[in-house]
Amino acid sequence: MTSRGFAPAKINLALHLTGLRDDGYHLLDSLVVFADVGDRIEAVPDDTLSLTVAGPFAKGVPVDGSNLVLKAAQRLRDLRGLTRGAALHLDKYLPHGGGIGGGSSDAAATIRVLADLWDVHPLTAQEALPLGADIPVCLAAPRPMFMRGIGDVLEPANGVPEGWLVLVNPGVPVSTQDAFKVHDALYPVENPPLADFWFDKDLVKFETWLLGERNDLTKVACDDQIAPVISKVLESLQSYTTIAEMSGSGSTCWGWFRTRKAAEDAADGLSRQHPEWWVQAAGITGSS
Repeated sequence: MTSRGFAPAKINLALHLTGLRDDGYHLLDSLVVFADVGDRIEAVPDDTLSLTVAGPFAKGVPVDGSNLVLKAAQRLRDLRGLTRGAALHLDKYLPHGGGIGGGSSDAAATIRVLADLWDVHPLTAQEALPLGADIPVCLAAPRPMFMRGIGDVLEPANGVPEGWLVLVNPGVPVSTQDAFKVHDALYPVENPPLADFWFDKDLVKFETWLLGERNDLTKVACDDQIAPVISKVLESLQSYTTIAEMSGSGSTCWGWFRTRKAAEDAADGLSRQHPEWWVQAAGITGSS
């Protein structure tokens, strides 16, 4: 028996930092959607837990216990009182350090795949939270979600209309820890939350809302200390659409498009202009 799963790219369409807890964890308010591009994971029964990795972004991915995939597998096994193993294989199509939840989405997909293989309940959001702040929302994929608190407060984002994104990564990984560190040294940690959200799939109202929101880490990631090329990526996207922003802590940026053709045309143009960048047109999953 082989169990297979999809680990979609996680896109922050808005990311507001709203505070800092005493233990150092940042509080946030974010709208998260999932794209129809991502990594793929499969598992077959085995006596032990193991991981192999292939795909265009396999280089540099660890296959030992430091990988979130194996950490998630081990936590599921421990919390469900299992001794069974699995041979896991990950096809890596998402760039590293891109702010699109690649590792977290891989871990969430692993939890779902192994729960099916081992015939147990997947980890709950609270059970998965110690693995990483993005894993609970990735477990909710593909449905658009509001993510608040430290990533542990989730609410379905009903009303997100169908749309298309162009994802662009310039090949420069960004450390989330470094981005937050620089932000806190330069800017306030308490910022206004997201504006009220109630659209019932009204495209114009949704686009107006997006234009009024922000990613509080964009100005940090564009800094010379981290990845100034992100400014160039955003400028390039803005030559095709008026709605563009960075996802997560970067360096992947996104542009919003109403149709598949518009997104694919923009992706084709950007790929020709910047063949060194990773560029993908992607639909939003789960919004219909």
